[in-house]
Amino acid sequence: MDRDPLREEELESQWEAAPAVAIVIGLQLVLALVSRSQSWKVWDFAWWIWLIPVGPEVVLLVPLAWHRPRRRLEQMGLRRTVALSLLGLVSLANSLLVFAVIASLVHGQERSGAQLLLKATTVWGTNVIAFGLWYWAFDRGGPVRRLRPDPPPPDFQFPQMENPELAAPDWQPRLVDYIYVSFTNALAFSPTDTMPLSSRAKLLMLSESALSALTILLVAARAVNIFR
Repeated sequence: MDRDPLREEELESQWEAAPAVAIVIGLQLVLALVSRSQSWKVWDFAWWIWLIPVGPEVVLLVPLAWHRPRRRLEQMGLRRTVALSLLGLVSLANSLLVFAVIASLVHGQERSGAQLLLKATTVWGTNVIAFGLWYWAFDRGGPVRRLRPDPPPPDFQFPQMENPELAAPDWQPRLVDYIYVSFTNALAFSPTDTMPLSSRAKLLMLSESALSALTILLVAARAVNIFR
């Protein structure tokens, strides 16, 4: 039986992409509530700064989790553009949070190791999930186009593509595969088992590695010194 690309993408959006976005929203809400109760600040900003990305994330969550508006947007040819625009806002907001945390660190305002680690974990985890969604949305034109006949050349080369005998017939990467690529790239600051092939894939991985390096190398190092 032929696979329905729209149906496949709908299931992946509802059961993988939507929960991933919900996790990010949960992390930011928890940190905002803790910051408010503990009077934590980031640079010159109060607890509410952690709520800035939540708006576009909630809007992004709706078309991912609810099939009806998602179908209408797909039929109108707007769904991918809308999702990428919202994802761009989420990534921009998280990048600003990363630099706000670093600015707070540089100005000597971070004196609690636990507080700094919680902030770093939130921005780093958001970074991993956001870039995983970028990879998922961009590779070979996105999850729908990947399943259609004659998709564009791949942006990422997965091990299963080199060794098809190790995978199920007609194997295709899912969001969890792109999240894994994002996670390993954020830790190693370089590709691991999956190689970027296109220029945009390389630029995305470069951007993620740079943000992750700033978060881990600067923030984590400061937190260790505080704990000492």
